[in-house]
Amino acid sequence: MTYSSVMKEELDFPKLVSAGADAVIVYLGEGISVSVNQRVLAAVKAVKDQLSDVVLDLVPSYNSLMVYYNVLSIDESEIRERLRNALTDLSSDTSEQSGKRHRIPVYYDESVGPDLARIAEMNNCSVDDVIKMHTEQTYRVYAMGFAPGFAYLGEVSEKIRTPRLDNPRKRITAGSVAIAESQTAVYPSASPGGWNIIGRTSTQLYDPSSGTISPLNVGDEVEFYAVSKEQFIEEGGDTEALS
Repeated sequence: MTYSSVMKEELDFPKLVSAGADAVIVYLGEGISVSVNQRVLAAVKAVKDQLSDVVLDLVPSYNSLMVYYNVLSIDESEIRERLRNALTDLSSDTSEQSGKRHRIPVYYDESVGPDLARIAEMNNCSVDDVIKMHTEQTYRVYAMGFAPGFAYLGEVSEKIRTPRLDNPRKRITAGSVAIAESQTAVYPSASPGGWNIIGRTSTQLYDPSSGTISPLNVGDEVEFYAVSKEQFIEEGGDTEALS
């Protein structure tokens, strides 16, 4: 992104859009990029610092921030004005925020990753190449959603990007590691899904009894590393085949 385009983006954003009776979406940019997502995190801090008296919840995403507010304390016109004031001097600085880094073990095998060979074939490479390219990247948590603990991670190497399935599966086993277009993710619990499954992890990413929905948060970084079947089972991994 050039300097002039960054400046234009700063002039065009933030944009505030109504999201129902008690929420406003603040758009901080477009597309998937670290710089825009950093700005989203900066907005989270600014809103927490200046509007904690009326804000009930904040949900950051790729390029936006959903702001839920107390309608008994403030109306929409007032919350919009206060948000604009809070975000007036929002920095476009893309220096790293202090997110956590997580290393997640993955058993890459067609028995638990039924789309592994197809991804290799579609991208004219070997299964080992797919595994290598998936594990050599460091992924940013850009958003949380779809299901509790589901983290959207980017970006996958262009050499193994693969479209979603035309016909989603009815049940994906918890811990399944997947690719869809430029993103990768771990299914934190059993659910339907249309992403391409390439392996499985024993790491639990959804445990409501722990007091937090997920150990992952927007702005964190994730690295995947390959483990053997024996290691996977020893760490509590489930080798159940997908439906």
